[in-house]
Amino acid sequence: MLNYTHSIPTRIFFGEGQISHLDDALRPFGKRVLLTYGGGSIKKIGLYDAVMKILNDGGYTVVELSGIEPNPRIESVEKGVALCKEHRIDVILAVGGGSTIDCSKAIAAGVYYEGDDLWQMVASRHGTLKALPLVDILTLSATGSEYDGGGVITNMKTNEKLGNMYTFPAVSICDPTYTFSVSKYQTAAGSADIISHICENYFSRTEDSDLADGIAETILKSVIKNLPIALAEPDNYSARANLMADSSVACSGIPAYGKQSTGWPCHAMEHELSAFYDITHGVGLAILTPRWMRHILKKDPTCAWRFVRFARNVWGLSGDDELALALAGIDALENFFRESGIPMTLTELNIGAEHFEEMAAHANVGGYLANAFVALTNEDIVEIYRACL
Repeated sequence: MLNYTHSIPTRIFFGEGQISHLDDALRPFGKRVLLTYGGGSIKKIGLYDAVMKILNDGGYTVVELSGIEPNPRIESVEKGVALCKEHRIDVILAVGGGSTIDCSKAIAAGVYYEGDDLWQMVASRHGTLKALPLVDILTLSATGSEYDGGGVITNMKTNEKLGNMYTFPAVSICDPTYTFSVSKYQTAAGSADIISHICENYFSRTEDSDLADGIAETILKSVIKNLPIALAEPDNYSARANLMADSSVACSGIPAYGKQSTGWPCHAMEHELSAFYDITHGVGLAILTPRWMRHILKKDPTCAWRFVRFARNVWGLSGDDELALALAGIDALENFFRESGIPMTLTELNIGAEHFEEMAAHANVGGYLANAFVALTNEDIVEIYRACL
């Protein structure tokens, strides 16, 4: 088990009705609020009206930035920063899923960025930055952005989608009832994202981090149990609550305690798919993950022990033939995604092979994935992409 340091400064209010804490969460930071959200689903479920009533009753001045994209773009970050500077915003209130929160983190940091080109802030490696305070109300169980400091921003002009650190939310309000209206497709895609966040850390060479592995396996089993319930009964509070809690912890760094880092290869590869084709992040991860698993197992059979543990501890499978057991665990994951209604080939998304070499080169720039659970070359990545067609 390796050394680690960790800090999560975010305060979470979890459960039904926790919006009652919104005024208390915002008030210490000031009265000028930038309200950020996406395509308007928060208006359909009545959440926008509830938020505005609290803000109006509290005497807040509200400036709105709506239309944040599912893969948030640098243009939205630029608009948000301009609004914050123009209106001397004190605090950002992000209402939505991970895309809205990610964009809002970049906006919060961008207000203090000294350069003229905000894309350079996105593209330059750094830790958390000086930023405006951020409060969020979560409406989708997926990215875990409500409980971490990172965000992913897309530049469609350069076909780049990059993750970086910006700032932690000061407060996150996580009410599972706000996810009742999420479509089956997005519920499944969000759950695939949760699973991928776990797998990216779980498939590590460290064998003795029992706490991290146990947490990871518990979250995976929780998603496997609760996603089918949420798909069949969208307003099942227990299922939605467990998925929301799974989301927060999965990407928090907790399931990586004491583990060798992996480079998150499936995220590196999927970010290229989203940058070129603007697809749903969780869908891309669901398509890639089983193919990546089969590829690395074939390339380096010495990693089979981890897949055997995955098959036994997560899927409850058994058998003496370890290779067969490892493959059965991968099949179980792929079948789970398929039965959840997720498209499982790139062809279904009208994606062909025309950019695979370019995508692979960018995903593995500087040999980034040489230290993954199993090292990946550009040729490996192209082969994985082709297996997804």
